[in-house]
Amino acid sequence: MSKTAHRVSRTIERLHQLAEIGRVEGLQGTTRPGLGCREQRACELVAEWMREAGLDVGWDAHGNLFGGLPGSQPDAGEVWSGSHLDTVPDGGSFDGALGVLCSLEAVAANGPRPATQRVVVFRDEEGWRFGRGCFGSRAVCGRLADGELEALDAGGVSVGEAVAALAIEPGGAPGGLPASYVELHVEQGPELERQGLALGEVSAIAGMAGFTIEFTGSAGHAGTVPMPARRDALTAAAEFVLAIRDAALRIPGAVATIGELRITGPATNVIPGRVALSLDLRAPAAEQLSSLAGAVPAIADGAAMAAGCAVTATATWRLAPVAMSDRVRAAIRDAAAAAGHPIAVLPSGAGHDAGILAAAGVEAGMLLVRSRNGGASHRPDELTDEADIAAATEVLIATLATLTRC
Repeated sequence: MSKTAHRVSRTIERLHQLAEIGRVEGLQGTTRPGLGCREQRACELVAEWMREAGLDVGWDAHGNLFGGLPGSQPDAGEVWSGSHLDTVPDGGSFDGALGVLCSLEAVAANGPRPATQRVVVFRDEEGWRFGRGCFGSRAVCGRLADGELEALDAGGVSVGEAVAALAIEPGGAPGGLPASYVELHVEQGPELERQGLALGEVSAIAGMAGFTIEFTGSAGHAGTVPMPARRDALTAAAEFVLAIRDAALRIPGAVATIGELRITGPATNVIPGRVALSLDLRAPAAEQLSSLAGAVPAIADGAAMAAGCAVTATATWRLAPVAMSDRVRAAIRDAAAAAGHPIAVLPSGAGHDAGILAAAGVEAGMLLVRSRNGGASHRPDELTDEADIAAATEVLIATLATLTRC
């Protein structure tokens, strides 16, 4: 078996082992909540693999995992590569984990270089548990929001309590940010499959904004309150969902998603009196995001008025669009060309840890790997071919070799 085939075989086997950690009865996919026990078990398993590869293992105070390989020039800026191990509920086994495992293979393949290399596992990238993503990378960059450690999950556990429950002894983590960061990630969309290409490199990561919208009407008996007299909060929410969809359709490249909707005191024979929903907005340019986000209050007010309800629209988080580093992008493209792999240039509508580091001044870049099944992601049928993993690993090895050359 060739070295490349051995690396891919080992990566696939490890993906299966990580997926088993995320098995939940009644679900088909993988579920590893950020800052939870299953994510921690996955990190500890990867830490074992890091040690087997000869890397120095360290943890920081927020649970981020680092596998370091010291360079021959200690003063040279470090080069990091990695991703995350948490998943959405009933998600796929490639999202995040593939980037971590391919990074481990790449660093091990290159061996010691002039610049120190680190494989990094950032915690709670998905963000669904506590309502805000990229926790680990934002912590590393000093960009946690005021009071964020007090944010609660659905079970009343705070971020700070979840971190403490990991029972990690911090030590061996880097003292600052790297000079550059490369994140390999499955595309999570259909474009590479449509173009017939295995690989893509990211030009920029879209801007995004989150809101919580709450409509308040009047609960009532389902059989005795006439339709014209109702103040149905769910009707207001439905009006809002359709109106924000139409607003996003009018802005090229923009998307709007209602991922969570909760009725207070739901019952089959009760008119909903209070409904809260989440809103996730994304757009490729700052002015497009501002236009869409700026329209949210008026759209919410219109939907509430039509149903005779009140509404509050609260902005909860916002990330500006961020361009990837020209230097890292060039290293990725050159590595792909040398290996004979055509590569597409794509924007990323998904948020990633690479965007957080780029916004903090790190030269960051992303290598995308084709997602099969029509670009399926965040669901159990997420799939990336072994041949594509082989191509991506080959390109990542060469990219890191270039960036660590000094």
